[in-house]
Amino acid sequence: MSLELTPITLLEANDFVGRLHRTHKPVVGQKFSIAVSKDSEVVGVIIVGRPVSRGLDNGWTVEALRCCTDGTKNACSMLYGAAWRASKAMGYRKLVTYTLPSEGGTSLRAAGWQVVGETNGGNWNCEARPRIDTEHQQRKLRWEAA
Repeated sequence: MSLELTPITLLEANDFVGRLHRTHKPVVGQKFSIAVSKDSEVVGVIIVGRPVSRGLDNGWTVEALRCCTDGTKNACSMLYGAAWRASKAMGYRKLVTYTLPSEGGTSLRAAGWQVVGETNGGNWNCEARPRIDTEHQQRKLRWEAA
């Protein structure tokens, strides 16, 4: 059977991320989540929310906070494409996400996204708002659908 997009709650999407995402934990909040299913079983999820970067949080931009699959072929690109279509339908003008330079970005390219920049990396810890360091402090590529 072919892949199909299905609705999913944040709780269910976070459960999937918690079990299968190789680098990140579940998220606290969202604007919306989408699942992709095969034979009525969820094989991937995408969670879209406010941009983590305050500079991008302008009311017109959302961020794909997590995209996670079980490895099913074409599931990632289907989710990225669906997330952009849903974002546009809700009135957003831009959808962004980030990958490590070591990740190829094939699914993003297949969904029509483009690399628009590279972050400086580092941690977000500062005296005014102390944070716990995470393991992913290297530079990242910023992708955009607009």
